[in-house]
Amino acid sequence: MPLLTLDSISLSFGMHPLLDQASLIIDAGERVCLLGRNGEGKSTLLKVVSGEVVPDGGHVRLEDGAVLAVLPQNLPTDDTRTAYEVVAGAFPETGQLLAEFHALTQHADEASLNRMMKVQERIEALDGWRLDQKVTAVLAQYGIDPDQRLNTLSGGWQRRVLLARALVGEPDILLLDEPTNHLDVPAIAWLEGALGAFRGAILFVSHDRAFIRRMATRVVELDRGKLISFAASYDHYLELKEKALEEEDRENALFDKRLKQEETWIRQGIKARRTRNMGRVRALKAMREDHRQRRVRGGTATFAVEDAVRSGKLVVETVDAGFAYPDGAPVMRDMNLTVFRGDKIGLVGENGTGKTTLVRLLLGDLEPTEGTIRLGTNLQVAYFDQLRGELDLDRNALDNLSEGREFIDINGQSKHVLGYLQDFLFTPERARSPVSVFSGGERARLLLAKLFSKPANILVLDEPTNDLDVETLELLEEQLAEFAGTVIVISHDREFLDNVVTETVFLDGTGRVLEYVGGYSDWRRQGGCFPAETSGARPDRHDKATKSGKQGAGGKRNESTKSTKSKPEVQVESSSNTKPAKLSYKLKHELEQLPGQIEELEKSVASTKERISSSDFYSGSPDDIAATLEELKQKEMRLEKVIARWMELEEQAHS
Repeated sequence: MPLLTLDSISLSFGMHPLLDQASLIIDAGERVCLLGRNGEGKSTLLKVVSGEVVPDGGHVRLEDGAVLAVLPQNLPTDDTRTAYEVVAGAFPETGQLLAEFHALTQHADEASLNRMMKVQERIEALDGWRLDQKVTAVLAQYGIDPDQRLNTLSGGWQRRVLLARALVGEPDILLLDEPTNHLDVPAIAWLEGALGAFRGAILFVSHDRAFIRRMATRVVELDRGKLISFAASYDHYLELKEKALEEEDRENALFDKRLKQEETWIRQGIKARRTRNMGRVRALKAMREDHRQRRVRGGTATFAVEDAVRSGKLVVETVDAGFAYPDGAPVMRDMNLTVFRGDKIGLVGENGTGKTTLVRLLLGDLEPTEGTIRLGTNLQVAYFDQLRGELDLDRNALDNLSEGREFIDINGQSKHVLGYLQDFLFTPERARSPVSVFSGGERARLLLAKLFSKPANILVLDEPTNDLDVETLELLEEQLAEFAGTVIVISHDREFLDNVVTETVFLDGTGRVLEYVGGYSDWRRQGGCFPAETSGARPDRHDKATKSGKQGAGGKRNESTKSTKSKPEVQVESSSNTKPAKLSYKLKHELEQLPGQIEELEKSVASTKERISSSDFYSGSPDDIAATLEELKQKEMRLEKVIARWMELEEQAHS
């Protein structure tokens, strides 16, 4: 029997059905990614599965005895409970008693001792100490301090506590809605590992393409109320989806052609056709009804960035700059960066390392506490706020954008505000709806519309990918690539960084600001990693990669983007000022062997990917599928490490 069955689920909000006879079966051990455009109803479908929303029709069936758990999308804003209390809350009555007992142990007065005895009796009656052991074990497994209060934790650690709560009950199926939103890369990597170790089934919504590739064993798309299953990896799904859309367009064109022919036939005069074929007339009526009820796939967002007057060639230059808040440790120190017009810079670092502070320094909103920062000329900045603070939730989309204007100028062309909003997939009716009822994706699209309606030569985007569907995300990437001005991006979306930025600036949390050529993957290939991955001091190779300026994979500057630019050296700490010694015989031998190892690993990775892309791969057992995907992950990690080691030895050999 399937673990979860959705049978002909229907649900309507307004004129069009959100779910229209949608059906789905999920078996034990599957990891199913639910995709779809913003506003299609993905989050609502998860709520139907969890029982939070009751459908208008159809049935949701969970296997007898199966346990379902939910990892909530939104993090709590001011939850003062301890981590122990949150996780124990998975068991309503027993968890409350355990949390109370846990708190009473911190007191020694007579009233507390008397209450503790009563609580203990009730816990024993409910077999609560067994559950206490489970709570304690999962907290220890995830490295969580049971007495830490939730509102004092970062987003990544809050997500960790909530996942512990979801998994402590040993569920058979776990529901996740955009689990990587607002998490930094180390937290996402931890989440991937924790979910990879979970043996139950997972149904999750995400637009993080790297996360989907890591996690999904199957892709299901919610499209115009229907659920369409693709027994394939994410990349194979993209190929199959493109073919399916081409076939749909072909069938619709043939249908419309036949309908036009039948309409011509029915209108022929009496003299031309004294008697009509009534069966053909009835068929034409049915065709008209089919055409009327056809749910046309929504259009693709179309937008362009409004160019301002060009800024000066120099955008900003920092010389030995640093910043510290009063009575605090330095957020940045010894920072030497130069940003030129046209640079596209990605800021990478764990949450709390000062990425937003760095942006404020570069834009002149903050003054450095040491060193100097020089701004260029003619700077016009447009800012995309990850908290969507630029939007007035009580006003509608039209008023948020227009600011009293009926027409706006986009690259020299006057456009009606409603028409402009339609480019961002807002119908006139939706444009007049209050922003408070918008989904996260709709708010993101509205903020993009507002951002791009004003002339700018510097775009600052703070976590722009949260809640955006893949199609809008890809269009945004394309527009940023073509934008002639300067782009500064704060993002934890690894694929977005790879597709957009030409330089990566890494904040390591100790105040150092390190600069690399290329995107996220280029940074990783050059030895980039987060402090949590090294469990100690950062490797010296980061200092080598930046000491003589930004370097690419082969140790050379990226001439395609820097041929006319001259940047000062990036000053960073080095653990040693001595010139590296030449390679020993042992290291020379290792260097000679590495190219062969890289070649063999690349072949092995390609072979495993070929197995995964085969048409019958996902028809195998869930355990075999999971094992093969984990095998690919380990091979790719090994290949990354070997390439990094080869680069390190090559650099030392030629220094």
